[in-house]
Amino acid sequence: MTGDESGNRLRTILIFNIFLFASLALNTFGQQPTPTSAPAKPAAAQAADGLKIDFNRRVPMRDRTELSADVYRPVAPGRYPVLLLRTPYTKTSSSNLKIIKYFVAHGYAVVYMDVRGRGDSDGTFVPYRNEGQDGYDAVEWCAAQEWSTGKVGTLGGSYNGMIQWLTAVQQPPHLTAMIVLATPSDPFVEWPTGLPLPAHISWFHYTSGHVLQNMELVDWNKLYWHLPLATMDEAMGRPNRNWKDVVEHSKLDAWWEPKRYQNKYDRVRVPVLHISGWYDDEQVGTPLNFIGMTTKGATPEVRRSQRLLIGPWPHAINSSTKLGEVEFGPTAVIDMNAYWLRWFDHWLKGVDGGLLKEPPVRIFVMGENVWRDESEWPLARTRWTKYYLHSGGRANTLAGDGTLSAAAPSGEPADSYTYDPAQPTPYITNPSFAQIGGPDDYRQVEQREDVLVYTSEPLAEEMEVCGPVRVRLAAASSAPDTDFMAKLIDVWPNGFAQRLTDGMVRARFREGMDRPSLIEPGRVYTYDLDLWNTCQLYRRGHRVRLEIASSAFPKY
Repeated sequence: MTGDESGNRLRTILIFNIFLFASLALNTFGQQPTPTSAPAKPAAAQAADGLKIDFNRRVPMRDRTELSADVYRPVAPGRYPVLLLRTPYTKTSSSNLKIIKYFVAHGYAVVYMDVRGRGDSDGTFVPYRNEGQDGYDAVEWCAAQEWSTGKVGTLGGSYNGMIQWLTAVQQPPHLTAMIVLATPSDPFVEWPTGLPLPAHISWFHYTSGHVLQNMELVDWNKLYWHLPLATMDEAMGRPNRNWKDVVEHSKLDAWWEPKRYQNKYDRVRVPVLHISGWYDDEQVGTPLNFIGMTTKGATPEVRRSQRLLIGPWPHAINSSTKLGEVEFGPTAVIDMNAYWLRWFDHWLKGVDGGLLKEPPVRIFVMGENVWRDESEWPLARTRWTKYYLHSGGRANTLAGDGTLSAAAPSGEPADSYTYDPAQPTPYITNPSFAQIGGPDDYRQVEQREDVLVYTSEPLAEEMEVCGPVRVRLAAASSAPDTDFMAKLIDVWPNGFAQRLTDGMVRARFREGMDRPSLIEPGRVYTYDLDLWNTCQLYRRGHRVRLEIASSAFPKY
C-alpha cells in the first residue's frame, strides 16, 4: 500500500503475481497416511524382516560430549549410503520407525540421533547454538563407519530442517544431499517483531529438559495474555533460560549469528530438495532458500541441483487433503516417501532416473487444485500487478466503503481506526505451536472497527495469484511504536473469506531488524510488509480482499 505524505495515509500497492487462465501424510517431515498398524513385533522378528538395530550408539563430538544415536541397517552385510536424522523431539516415536523401515528396505542405513541435551544425548540443549558443529561431527562419524559407503544424506523438517542448513554451511566433506521441509528462516525473518511470538513459549516448554513435555497441562490461551514476555516462562510454571535469552536479544546483532545461515548460501555445496506448504507457518524460508541456492550456491553445479516442492499443506507437511473447511482434492497428498527415495537414490546411489532433466519446481495451484511443474521461482512469466486501496474514509469493518482495484486513487480521504492493545484484533489459530493459521474464514474478525477491509468487484474471469505478495503502506500513528498487519483474502461468492497469506511490520524496525528507531507520532511513514507467498486460482465471481489492522493476536 502506498500513499503520499500529504494526506493519503492508507493507500496501497499490492504487488503479486497475476496470471489469467481460461479455464505430498506425515508429521513435519512426513510420510503418507497409513492404516492402523499391526502390533509391534519383538526385536528378533524385526531382524528377520531385514532390520538390524544398534540402540544408543554413543557418538563423540569434538568437545567429547557424547550424543545418542540409534542405527538401523539391513541385516545383509555390506556398505550402505547413510541417512542421518537429528532431532530435539526424541528419536523413539513409532512414526519415525515407519520412515526408517522404508529406507532400510530400500538399501540405506539410517542413523537417528538426539541432539545435544535432548533424549539420551549428553550436554545441555541450547536451541541451534551447537547444531552446526555437532551436525558436522555426526555426518563425518556416519561416513567413517564400516557399514557406510561414505555418502551421507540428511532429512528432516522444522527444527530438524534448519539444523541441516547450519550443518551444511560448516561443509562436512561427506555430506552429499539434503531434504529440508518446513524450514525456519534466520532470526526475525518470520517474526519481524524484535521479540518472540507468544506461541513460541509452547515450543520452549515442549523441549525443556531431556524428554518431551506434556502440552495439555498448560492453558495456552490464558498464558498468551501474560505480560511482560520476559516472565511468561515463569507464569507457565517452567522457568527457561533459553526463553529469557531470546527475549533479551530484541534486535539482530552478533548474538544471533550462530543461528544464521541465509547469509551463507555460498558455503553450501550440496543439492537440496526444498519442501513446504502454502499454509506452513514457516513457509517463507523455503522459497527464500531455493532462490538463494539457485543464485548463490557454492558452484554452478550446486545451483543447478536445487529442487522445490510446495503443496497445499500446513506445517505438518503432506498430512491431509483438507484444511479447515477447504478441501484440496485427492491429489493433495502424495507418496512422499517415494519422492524422497528417488532424490536420495540419485545422489547417494547414482541411480539416473532422469531427475535432473525434469523442471526444478513443482507447485500445487490451490483453487484449481492441480499440480504444476515450473522452471523457476518466482515464475518468469509473472505479471507484477499493483492493486490500490480506495474508500470515502470509512473502510472500517466488512460493512465499510473500502474497495480494491487496479486504478490509482486521487484525492481520497485517509482511513483511520483506533487500536487498543488491551483488546487486540484476533488471529485465528491453534492455541499451541502445532499450527498458527490455515485457510480460515475471517468474516467475523472483519466485523471489528479496528480492521480496515478493502474488497474488489467480483472477478469477471479467473485470475491466478501465484508468487510473493508485498504491501506498501503509508501510515501515521499517535504512538511512538505500533504494528501494521495486512492479510490477503479470497472471498467466495457465498461470502466465505479464505485467508491466503499475511504479514506484518513493527514500526521501530521499518528500516531493518538491526536498526530499531521509534516513530514521531502523527508523522506519515512508508512501511513495506512481506506477505510471503501463495498460489491461488481466484475463480470467476470471487473477489480479492485485503485487510489492514494493528494486531493479529496471539500470532503476534
